[in-house]
Amino acid sequence: MGKALRFFGLRLEHVFRCDSMSIISTLSFLVDVSGEHEQATHTVVPKIDGTLLTELIASYEDEQRFEPVGGYGGLIVEYFNYGPLDLYFMGQFEQYKKGNYWADLNGIYVLGCGDCGDVGCWPLFCRVRLDGDSVVWENFEQPHRLKRDYSNFGPFTFDFQQYHDTITDLQTQCKIQMR
Repeated sequence: MGKALRFFGLRLEHVFRCDSMSIISTLSFLVDVSGEHEQATHTVVPKIDGTLLTELIASYEDEQRFEPVGGYGGLIVEYFNYGPLDLYFMGQFEQYKKGNYWADLNGIYVLGCGDCGDVGCWPLFCRVRLDGDSVVWENFEQPHRLKRDYSNFGPFTFDFQQYHDTITDLQTQCKIQMR
């Protein structure tokens, strides 16, 4: 069953799971390929229920009267060592030892800087939690503006199988095994 909701002026379609009545969102990605062959770069922007995450976060920041608003862009997968994208977006960092960047960060970058593409410049970060047959993005933050309150942004809950299939397709679409 579907229901249209308004979230900061954007119309979102949600599916309600009957057993818990939690809102289940659909994850997809916009992938922009620039350049050719070995010089190609893949810019990846998550879409939640068909709406770009860059638009969702900009609307939220505008509603909260944050300054500056937005400024985010997709992750350029060749610019940073994300590892295999399917593991990255699952937040599966258990195989990494303490002292590893991802294990210590305990979350993922979902957006980078809209100007230069660097996640160290202007990222949006969240934690990924596996919860039974769901994957949850929660605890969003802008690491360069720690006083900003993102507690009312998300959480976004995805069906595990749909999420897994989507990130597996993303890994294939980018056609590279990240370093």
